[in-house]
Amino acid sequence: MPHTWIVGASTGIGAALAVHLARAGHTVAVSARSAERLETLARESPVPGAIFPVPIDVRERASVEAAAASVFSRLSKLDYCFLNAGKYELSRDLIDPSVYEEVTRVNYLGVVECLAVVLPRMIQAGSGQVLITSSIAGYRGLPKAGAYGPTKAALISLAETLAVELKPAGVRVRVINPGFVRTPLTAKNRFPMPFLLEADEAACRIVRALPRRSFEIAFPWPMVMGMKLLRILPNRAYLSWVGKMVR
Repeated sequence: MPHTWIVGASTGIGAALAVHLARAGHTVAVSARSAERLETLARESPVPGAIFPVPIDVRERASVEAAAASVFSRLSKLDYCFLNAGKYELSRDLIDPSVYEEVTRVNYLGVVECLAVVLPRMIQAGSGQVLITSSIAGYRGLPKAGAYGPTKAALISLAETLAVELKPAGVRVRVINPGFVRTPLTAKNRFPMPFLLEADEAACRIVRALPRRSFEIAFPWPMVMGMKLLRILPNRAYLSWVGKMVR
């Protein structure tokens, strides 16, 4: 029976993923700031007792350490750790440092805090997978994503670095790059979101990809391929195209 910890599991992809993994036979620790939502998720588990709540605030080191102690006391070791906590704010014309700081604190440094408590245990066990949720918004700079996009680009870079460094220790690091998924975060958008997926479908795609050997789990493919093509465009061509789209 696989042991799994999902950080960022109160809503959206994380919550849907917990349900799918419980149904697939995993014992799942779910973490987020909302203890009430976690309790509801555990209570409604498709397999009684398969999901258990462990509240966490990834911005606080003491909270992360306490949550890790609770998870590992119950599960002893982890087969999968999904680092999925995220914050999204549309950028304004004028930069507000407090917004950038908060988004970075959750999206990037929150992952770093979790890695600091999970990786030593996985390295000691010589096994386990860490799956970091980034976004295709990390492929290139996008308008109105000044606070959000760079944190996702940083996560992709971090995952690439750790995947190489930790392979000899038997620990796999992978990155999940979704496109638009209907969640409380994307509900803030006031623009068309092409190829929009439901959270349940996104979770299904992630679960199906788990047995594969790929480093990156990215979907939906039309959106992924379009963004990857934009990534290889010369800067002048890309910036000109994006400017026309914005206008």
